[in-house]
Amino acid sequence: MDQMAEMICRELEIRSEYLPIKKLDTIYFGGGTPSLLKPKLIEKILDQIAKTFNSDWKEVTLEANPDDLSEENLISWKILGIDRLSLGIQSFDEEVLKFYNRAHSAEESRSAIAKARKVGFEKFSLDLIYGFPQTNHELWKRDLSEAIVQNPGHISSYALTVEPKTALGNWTKKGQFRPADEDFVAEQFEILQEQTEKAGYIQYEVSNFGKPDQFALHNTNYWKGVPYLGVGPSAHSFDGKNRGANPSNNSLYIKSLEKNTPPFTVDNLSDDERLNEYILTGLRTLWGIDFELIHRDFGQDLLTSKKTIISQMDSEGWLLWKDKNLSLSKSGKLLADSIAAALFI
Repeated sequence: MDQMAEMICRELEIRSEYLPIKKLDTIYFGGGTPSLLKPKLIEKILDQIAKTFNSDWKEVTLEANPDDLSEENLISWKILGIDRLSLGIQSFDEEVLKFYNRAHSAEESRSAIAKARKVGFEKFSLDLIYGFPQTNHELWKRDLSEAIVQNPGHISSYALTVEPKTALGNWTKKGQFRPADEDFVAEQFEILQEQTEKAGYIQYEVSNFGKPDQFALHNTNYWKGVPYLGVGPSAHSFDGKNRGANPSNNSLYIKSLEKNTPPFTVDNLSDDERLNEYILTGLRTLWGIDFELIHRDFGQDLLTSKKTIISQMDSEGWLLWKDKNLSLSKSGKLLADSIAAALFI
């Protein structure tokens, strides 16, 4: 861990000119289990960020598992300036947690939330997974109700997906696990929309629900196409025009930085690829996409070239309009990626 923190700091220094601006608004420790890092190593990385960029941050988020939320850790994180936690709850059902191979119990989740509040954390998000195969929706409704009772400012929720080369993928291949069908998963998504709205949450992105003053600033910047610098193994970056990624292999990452060489591979995007990304990410959000911006910045008149498909989707009730700005209705959000793909160049 010490060596990895050292290399992350070195990468920050080497890539200090990557972003078009030197001032950072948000920091996000994620993409794994950063709560396993000793507080002194988190402090080391934050000090390097402050030295390289600035220390006037609007939001600093740490992803954490409930079993890592000791009072000692929470106090240390608070002192370091971390003001938002993203908690990997996944479910409040003991059997489901065992199936997901989670180290924490439902009671540990409740205790972790209480401890975070006691220490003074006001902003935190709960992660939930829906789509676990059942004969009815009672389990999912209980999970949602429990999450809402905890009254977090933010809830992120994603469908259970089966990826190849994972334990779940192997079980499915062998017939030991049968995923829920698409209609069942879609019904759970609709329950998620309905229950969160009743509780005062706004679905500002397909999988993210926040109270009016608790949208995730960092993630919102991703969806709005704001440049970002990602450091560490597997991290991705975007400079406003092109994307790139670090290797996922820890040894390759470390060896490269020991030679003071950024382990970063650039993926140059064409204008059409950048437009398609804008459509894909924009349509997932409350703010949608702006056809005037598309015409001005990309030279494409989609209202004309995609007139027929837009009219068909409009008649299905999937679209919401505000002048030439397009976002998706509740039912449209179920099909966000498909609708975006239909508008791609």
